[in-house]
Amino acid sequence: MQYTITAPKSIKGRIVLPASKSISNRALTINLLAGSTIPPSNISDCDDTRVMCEWMEARPLTVDIGAAGTAMRFSTALLAVTEGRHVITGSERMRNRPIAVLVDALRQLGANINYVEKAGYPPLEIIGNPDIKGGRISLPGNISSQYISALLMIGPKLSGGLTLELTGEIISRPYINMTLAIMKEFGANAGWTADNVIEVSAGGYSPREYFVENDWSAASYWYEMVALVDNLDAEILLPNLFRDSLQGDSKGADLFRLLGVETAYTPEGVLLRKSGKITNRLDYDFVEIPDLAQTFTVTCCMLGIPFHFKGLQSLKIKETDRINALKVEMRKLGYVLEDINDRELIWQGQRCEPESDTAIDTYEDHRMAMAFAPAAIKTGSLKINNSQVVSKSYPRFWEDLKSVGFSI
Repeated sequence: MQYTITAPKSIKGRIVLPASKSISNRALTINLLAGSTIPPSNISDCDDTRVMCEWMEARPLTVDIGAAGTAMRFSTALLAVTEGRHVITGSERMRNRPIAVLVDALRQLGANINYVEKAGYPPLEIIGNPDIKGGRISLPGNISSQYISALLMIGPKLSGGLTLELTGEIISRPYINMTLAIMKEFGANAGWTADNVIEVSAGGYSPREYFVENDWSAASYWYEMVALVDNLDAEILLPNLFRDSLQGDSKGADLFRLLGVETAYTPEGVLLRKSGKITNRLDYDFVEIPDLAQTFTVTCCMLGIPFHFKGLQSLKIKETDRINALKVEMRKLGYVLEDINDRELIWQGQRCEPESDTAIDTYEDHRMAMAFAPAAIKTGSLKINNSQVVSKSYPRFWEDLKSVGFSI
């Protein structure tokens, strides 16, 4: 489905964001491992969380998680310590996303997992065993934190616990810390014992009530809109976001301050206003908040702010190759980006002739759609292909845009 988006001159409103997908899927996984009969409250309604909820309730022999990468990784580890034989599969894109790092680690801990089709990729046949011993394993620190989190969460269920050593550069450390924090809230004994070593004791979890805060990643698109509108009276209230958040993407608030957006923390949530103070250049290492890279790339280009972004090595293994996708789609709008070794993205102000009557392709990537949509504020209008991909993390995104005056 293609949407044509026309932006208002200013925006003002109260937007209830979806609950955090990252926290929801971790809480659901740990809640099941804890044997709780009370589901976490304020669970996200996005696709990634919905597929987790559906298979956990129905317990099918074949678990189809669609395009949900988080669900694939967490569910693979969860099924490895769950009694019974299961096959886990997904969309065509998911069946071409590598998972060998996680499978190899789980096998090393004692899991029984086989590849159904192509070695190193889903679908997987998993013969679950609740009595896996566990032990010590070593993994590169620059792999997806979802692999690491998947292993950590089953750690308390392993009879010998888990010692995880991370070698080299550790990326996305905030997501690892998020996992550890939620584990501890459910009674697990887990934490860093050295800068690169995490210990998880055996002993399981204790059931408890759990509330999921709203999504800071989703908030970034509203920060982008406030940054891009010209009117100084722009104002957006986002309830249930907290200063002391488990989410690493909450750091985006400090970074957007350099792009002219002030954050006021209120009892209800955060209030976004324009400050009028904008930096002349933005250099930043996104290694701890890679999901915000697309948002800041589009925002800086639309504001004419040159940038040099580092720490983007995980973007190639997301829903799409996000570095290449950004280069291709920004060129359509007249901006020429450069990359260095698939780890850095640079814009020094280079422009080209924008394509007429062009449409932004989303590559089955929800963040491409949501990061580019606010660009309509500067372009007047913008077409987005396959706009339905936002359901992966923010199903009401287009309705929320309409509520503040966008025409879609």
